[in-house]
Amino acid sequence: MKLFKCQSCGNILYFENRTCQRCGHRLAYLPETGTLSALEPAGGEDWRPLAAPDRPSRFCANAVQDACNWLVPPDSSEPFCLACRHNAIIPNVSDPAQLAGWRDMEIAKHRLFYTLLRWNLPLRTRAEDPEHGLEFRFLSDPPQEGPKVMTGHDNGIITIALVEADDAERAARRRAMGEPYRTLIGHFRHEIGHHYWDLLVRDGGHLEACRAVFGDDSMDYEEALKRHYAEGTPPDWQETFVSSYATTHPWEDFAETWAHYLHIVDTLEMASAFGLQVRPQLDAQGEISARINFDPYEASGIQQIVDAWLPFVFAINSVNRAMGQPDLYPFVLAPAVIHKLGFIHDLVHRRL
Repeated sequence: MKLFKCQSCGNILYFENRTCQRCGHRLAYLPETGTLSALEPAGGEDWRPLAAPDRPSRFCANAVQDACNWLVPPDSSEPFCLACRHNAIIPNVSDPAQLAGWRDMEIAKHRLFYTLLRWNLPLRTRAEDPEHGLEFRFLSDPPQEGPKVMTGHDNGIITIALVEADDAERAARRRAMGEPYRTLIGHFRHEIGHHYWDLLVRDGGHLEACRAVFGDDSMDYEEALKRHYAEGTPPDWQETFVSSYATTHPWEDFAETWAHYLHIVDTLEMASAFGLQVRPQLDAQGEISARINFDPYEASGIQQIVDAWLPFVFAINSVNRAMGQPDLYPFVLAPAVIHKLGFIHDLVHRRL
């Protein structure tokens, strides 16, 4: 994620900002240009983005619920923006708790779409592609006793359990599952990884190349899942997997690695936007030094990304510990994991 600047007054802005706190202009994101723009009224429901004054646009229909700050492309008759048009089921917005949870989820989902659009990855709706189109279902648990909603992916349909928006509940699940990291954006990045395995690997002609890196995905998934929860993870799993859950099955290994690649690239872009660099005074040889002076979304290869990421995250983890907080990134990138990240990098950049 990057920083933005108000076209009216030059104030620094963030992706989720709705109003410029300096000049008061209303703000909106233009997904077709990747720009957060100050707006001026253009009559009726139209707004004139100062970043594209010749293209009056209107807000996504979900802006009424303050769940979206994106504009609909001016040549579109859709009521929803490029991100929200993939929503199939949303929570009960008349319930304040559900509305608040959904808003938090939309923040994470829109950050995901920022990434997907940066790489121009395929984004077809269910109407455009009834068999493999992407749609999201935000579901709350039933009030009565019964099966709980499970977050997951099924052939382009991504279900997110609304309860995950509850910080206390998510923390409890993180402890119960023995996970060092569990966030809303992490769920979105993981589940979309399954979707793009279908589109880019299975249907994209890269199945055998993926199996050579991640293993044979034809093994029974349900049996692999049962074995994972019954037996746990191998003691040496960190040598070849980015997370313990990635050991479950090659599909989960791919989705976890995909998610981590998105974590790393997007975090590095924000670090670059702030001009951050790592130059420890005690590091005379420059072994843990890095300057993030490139666009991670357009990196030439995975090594350029890793060479910047490892010093950066070492520094940020150390800063967190000084505040008594958990590591920002509590994971180990062993050589085998970096090789898998390289596969994801080449896949999204169409270099396989």
